[in-house]
Amino acid sequence: MFLMYIPERRAIRGTFLEREHVDSRPRALDLGSNHMNKEFIAEEIKNAMRARDKVRLAILRLVKNDIEVKEKDSGEELSDAQVLVAFKKVLKQTGETLEASQKAGTDDERTASLQERVDILSSYLPKQVEGDELLAILDRVMAEGGFSEKRDMGKAIGLVVAEVIGNCDKAAVAKIVGSKLA
Repeated sequence: MFLMYIPERRAIRGTFLEREHVDSRPRALDLGSNHMNKEFIAEEIKNAMRARDKVRLAILRLVKNDIEVKEKDSGEELSDAQVLVAFKKVLKQTGETLEASQKAGTDDERTASLQERVDILSSYLPKQVEGDELLAILDRVMAEGGFSEKRDMGKAIGLVVAEVIGNCDKAAVAKIVGSKLA
């Protein structure tokens, strides 16, 4: 076994790393970017390993496993959009577990761990469209589509969600559209 010292004065065992610093923070994704793919997740897993961030590593491996299961079931490779959906599914499941843990009020350590996982997953996803920005998109879509009756609610919600690439709270969109069409 050999040791190599990098500029931070930390020893790395068993590998020759030429990197000066390993950054374990995720790269921010903007709303229009399409970087959420298997290669990105694999690279982030490597970064988490290098940084020895066990929580980030565990949650990323969970996402990777979910993606691999979906690929095995479908028999074909997932698109970037499907990878993003899998990522959101893991976030939703972890969030639901967190809510149940908070309602039960049982273990504070477990709740803190779940909150950390939700924060990690949320940091990889694009910013959710909400507030005035969501209202502006909603008003524009409803004006373009000419929606004025309650029966057009599903079409309006679908167009808004497609416009923001799914990065919004659909329940909030449905509530706003319902109030505008009432």
